[in-house]
Amino acid sequence: MGLLDAYTKPLTADQVAHLLRRATFGPTADQVKLLIGQTAAQLMTKLLADQPVPPPPLNLATGKPFHDQPFETTNAGKFTAYLTYWWANLMLNQPISLLEKMTLFWSNHFVTNFSTVNDYRFMYRYNALLRQYALGNFKSFAVAMTQDPAMLRFLNGNQNIVGRANENYARELMELFTIGRNGGYTETDVREAARVLTGWTDVSYRSATTTPIGSTFRLNQHDKTDKTFSATYQNTVIKGRSTVTAGLDELNDLINMLLSHAETPRYICRQLYRWFINSDITPTVETDFIQPLAEVFRKANFEIKPVLTALFQSQHFYDEAIRGGMIKSPTELVIGTFRFWGVQAPDPAQNITPFYQIGNYIFARITEQQQQILNPPTVFGWTAYYQTGYYQQWINSTTLGLRGFFGDALTTNALKLNGKVVIDSVAYARTLSNPADAGVLVANITSQLLGVPLDKSQLDFLTDTVLLNSIPRYEWTGEWNDYIQSPNDAAKKQAVQMKLTAFLQYIFRMAEYQVI
Repeated sequence: MGLLDAYTKPLTADQVAHLLRRATFGPTADQVKLLIGQTAAQLMTKLLADQPVPPPPLNLATGKPFHDQPFETTNAGKFTAYLTYWWANLMLNQPISLLEKMTLFWSNHFVTNFSTVNDYRFMYRYNALLRQYALGNFKSFAVAMTQDPAMLRFLNGNQNIVGRANENYARELMELFTIGRNGGYTETDVREAARVLTGWTDVSYRSATTTPIGSTFRLNQHDKTDKTFSATYQNTVIKGRSTVTAGLDELNDLINMLLSHAETPRYICRQLYRWFINSDITPTVETDFIQPLAEVFRKANFEIKPVLTALFQSQHFYDEAIRGGMIKSPTELVIGTFRFWGVQAPDPAQNITPFYQIGNYIFARITEQQQQILNPPTVFGWTAYYQTGYYQQWINSTTLGLRGFFGDALTTNALKLNGKVVIDSVAYARTLSNPADAGVLVANITSQLLGVPLDKSQLDFLTDTVLLNSIPRYEWTGEWNDYIQSPNDAAKKQAVQMKLTAFLQYIFRMAEYQVI
């Protein structure tokens, strides 16, 4: 049985939860119940369904979009913040869809950041481009990204002119965006690619008077001579052009050349594997998963959906051994936690202030945990996705405590967002199958909140020591039933609520809660 062979059995609750934790920012309990018994193929149809283009972010003061207006220096920081809050809320409010998780993936692949670009309109356009192509065609994506004004600014493509070629983007196009470091390209290849890309520049950067923003090709600053590449690219010659379409024609030739190399589809598939399955690519995984997946990619003419379909329907993805093998990123931790507890951002057109309050809280938490969206620290992306140890980089002496404080805020500090408590532990317990039985209660909660199963000794410890603080289990049954019989009795409610709150606080600090 091959690792990439399709898993065709109906999915259990644990398997549905596993799929949604990896493919989205996490499920609600109701979503898992709704999807039990469906096959991976059926769920992939839902996850890959087309989604409407989201309305753009709004100015809190006016309730109107700002991305299509002249640049406002005095409001630049504020509008950049609104943009990040808006995206955080798109992740929070996502339907059962891969779109926002893939948009985040591509923001770590085709990297720019607002610290360098420094124009919120460019960054909105860049984010919209990521979303537009996130589940589309990679070849078209690479062509469009090369012309993107934020990318032209970030990697100096706007300074790349004939006679003084800037190699920055050409190098990253090979090293990080297509063939990868092990692709065998040469310094000559980088120089020749830079010559191909001469002449592009951004339009209306930080302009207080002109719109729209975008990019343009300047023929008079383009190198019109032929460009010759190494044996890595089969000594390809990209014909120099001198017409108004020269820039796009040569760009298409360059992307076609890069994608024709056998290493490019393998490199992209390895990136997807590390993002969705595991950082450890063993020789077996490389041979029996990455290489056949890359062949799916190539045969599909670099359409992204067939690759994701094969990945998430594979036997390998549903191997129980890979569960818990990934440390949650800050977005997965914070947004996934909020999604489980039913937090949703309101419609900004109707309730813009609370919309931004929720987005601001999410953005603050994931930023302090070192994943500031729209602002990866380097062209390599966030540290946890390229340094030795991979996901382990999300946990350090600073972020471990902040993760714990986040969980504490949800429980002991009774965090309220827009006046509403995030977690009502008693109301949640009432949704479970048999909350009067402490052992069943703990088993239910841990199966919903944790991505890995616990053994009997762990469950017993959580029941008898953490939840009950060493009182007999029958006393919990009595306390719970007393509360159910008199739900308006504050003392009886508090008796169960204090235990549940302490229990959830402990769960949020467990190592098992930090992984998926």
